[in-house]
Amino acid sequence: MIIQGTETLTSFIHILSESLLTPVIVLLVISIIIVILAFGGLINEYISRKPISSRDLEDLVRRVSFSSNVNQMKEEIINSGLFDYQKEILTRIADNYDIGSQARKALASELISAHETRLIKKTNKTDILVRVGPSLGLLGTLIPLGPGLAALGTGDIATLAESLTIAFDTTVTGLTVGALAFLISKYKKQWYETELIDVETVAEAELETIDKW
Repeated sequence: MIIQGTETLTSFIHILSESLLTPVIVLLVISIIIVILAFGGLINEYISRKPISSRDLEDLVRRVSFSSNVNQMKEEIINSGLFDYQKEILTRIADNYDIGSQARKALASELISAHETRLIKKTNKTDILVRVGPSLGLLGTLIPLGPGLAALGTGDIATLAESLTIAFDTTVTGLTVGALAFLISKYKKQWYETELIDVETVAEAELETIDKW
């Protein structure tokens, strides 16, 4: 039983939901393009990146710890197998050897935190797509089912088949976007977390050594 006076509201909602199908499909297409490009970037980064090994990191920490002056310390860092951004952070800490101990620690923490924020921004798009992709897929599934079920009631099998095809296609696309985005974000965050730990380890050795001078 439909309550009297709700026909206008239900008609409005029906029109609104059907009008959302095209934007949903467009957003799904944009999402799949973004995630494919991001996946290509992930593969390229995996092939090109050469992180420092644990043994080399240990050797670097020892060399930094036994440095007798700032120039020697910077030279050890620059000649290491660290990434360029890691070297930049560590050399900036070394350049401020002449300030107070607490100020130097605060500066080191700020430099590392600032770059951590920049690294996090690199995964923002895929983090969003992890949630948005399946949601768009669900919308693309539900929206065509209304006209499809209505067509079934009138025996219009062709319209029903078309609606179900759209529903299944959008579901598969949305889940694919979410799955790929999750993998991209997961691997990149693991890489960046390891890199930041390496920076913090060497930075701690720097700070302790500078305090001894």
